[in-house]
Amino acid sequence: MTVEENQKDKKILITGATGFVGQYLFKFLEKEGFSVFGTSFPENPQPWQKNIVYLDLRLEKEVYELLRRLEPDWIFHLAAISNVGQSWERRREVMETNVMGYFNLLEACRRFCPGVRLLYVSSSDVYGQRERRGEAEFLSEDDPLNLSNPYAFTKACGEWLSRLYVNLENLQIVIARSFPHTGPGQRSDFVCSDWARQIARIEAGLAEPEIKVGNINLERDYTDVRDVVQAYFLLMLRGRSGEIYNVCSGRAIKLKEILDFLLQQTSLDVKITVEEKRLRRLDIDRIVGNNKKIKLETGWSPQIPLERTLIDLLNYWRERERANLKD
Repeated sequence: MTVEENQKDKKILITGATGFVGQYLFKFLEKEGFSVFGTSFPENPQPWQKNIVYLDLRLEKEVYELLRRLEPDWIFHLAAISNVGQSWERRREVMETNVMGYFNLLEACRRFCPGVRLLYVSSSDVYGQRERRGEAEFLSEDDPLNLSNPYAFTKACGEWLSRLYVNLENLQIVIARSFPHTGPGQRSDFVCSDWARQIARIEAGLAEPEIKVGNINLERDYTDVRDVVQAYFLLMLRGRSGEIYNVCSGRAIKLKEILDFLLQQTSLDVKITVEEKRLRRLDIDRIVGNNKKIKLETGWSPQIPLERTLIDLLNYWRERERANLKD
C-alpha cells in the first residue's frame, strides 16, 4: 500500500499494541515509515518492544500523562478485554477497562490533543441475536443493536461515547465494527486458535487424540487479521468521523466447517467431544456482515482466503508446540 509522504510525519499511538491485532498493526505502520508508539497491559512490554509503555487505562492520571507527553496525531484504540466468555466472569473489570478506560482516553484527547484522529474498535457482538432471511441476513451499520453479553454492552457504550465526543467536543473519531477475525499469533482462548492448538498438541504427542469443543453449529463471518489491519489503516485515512464501518468478509461459515478443514490438514484420527464449560451462557447463532460501506468509502476488501488463514494458524501452533517439546 502506498502512503503519501505528507502522512508519514504522523505520530501514532496504538493502545493494546502487544495484543493480537495490535502487534500486526504496529509492525505494519512501522514498515510504512510512521513513528509508532504503543501501550501494553496487563503484561509489561518486553525489552525488544521499543516505544511501548505499560499503561492501565483505568488509571486516569497515567493516561493523561502519556497523552500530554506524546501528543499523538492518530490513535488506534485496540485495548480492551475482548473475550465474551470472560466478560461474564470479570464483569466489573470489563466495564472499568472497556468503558471507563476509553472515557479516560477521550478526556485526555480533549484536554491535551484535541486535533487527534482516533479509530475506535467496536464489535459485531453489538448486533446480537435476530431472525434474518435473504438479503436482510447481512448485518448493516444502521441495523438496531441487541446486546446479549457484557462485552457487547461495553462496546456499544464505546460507540455512544465516540459519537458524544464527536458531536459535543469536535473530536475526530471513526468507529470500526469488527466481525470475528483470526490468524497466526491469536491466543488460544478464541475458537479457531484453540482448535489449531489442540491439533498441534496431539500431533506433537502432548495430548490425547481428542478435540474438545463448544457449540460447533454456530455461523460466523471471519476475516484474516492481516486484512483487518489494512482495514483499520484505511479507515484512519479515509473514514468519516462519527461513522460506523463493518469490518467483515461478508461470508458466513459454520464452525463445524472450520473444524473439519483443520482436521483435513492432519492425518490424525481424533474424537470430538462437546465440553460443557465451552458452551456460552448466551450465544448468537449466526453473524454475517454487509461490508459495502467500507468497500465504497475506503477501497478496502479482504484479500486472504479463510483456508490460507487457517493453515497459517495451524502451522503457527505446530511451531510453538514443537518448540515446547525441545524445551
